[in-house]
Amino acid sequence: MTDTQNAKPAVLSLAIKEKAALFAAYMPFVKGGGLFIPTNKPFNVGEEVFMLLSLLDNPEKLKVVGKVVWVTPQAINQKPQGVGIQFADKEGGAEAKKRIEAILANALKSSRPTHTI
Repeated sequence: MTDTQNAKPAVLSLAIKEKAALFAAYMPFVKGGGLFIPTNKPFNVGEEVFMLLSLLDNPEKLKVVGKVVWVTPQAINQKPQGVGIQFADKEGGAEAKKRIEAILANALKSSRPTHTI
């Protein structure tokens, strides 16, 4: 076993207060769903993360395990620095995807630009 396999996952706390911000961060094209999280903390692709996620006015925090699927190391073309996190199939991921897609519903068909593509 390497040290990275023994390492505890990074913890990210994210509160998304507006539907527009959720739309900009959500990644429906990633299998199982995911979020772009603006951060200047260094991450590696494949790294496991644990997220505490607050959505809009809901006081309940979702506990979601995921993994880094890409890194934007610095702001490029008005896209912020951060990481793309894919939700795990279990451990809160399916619930987070379901809640986010319920909130966004029709907005998912929009062609508005997001933080991702």
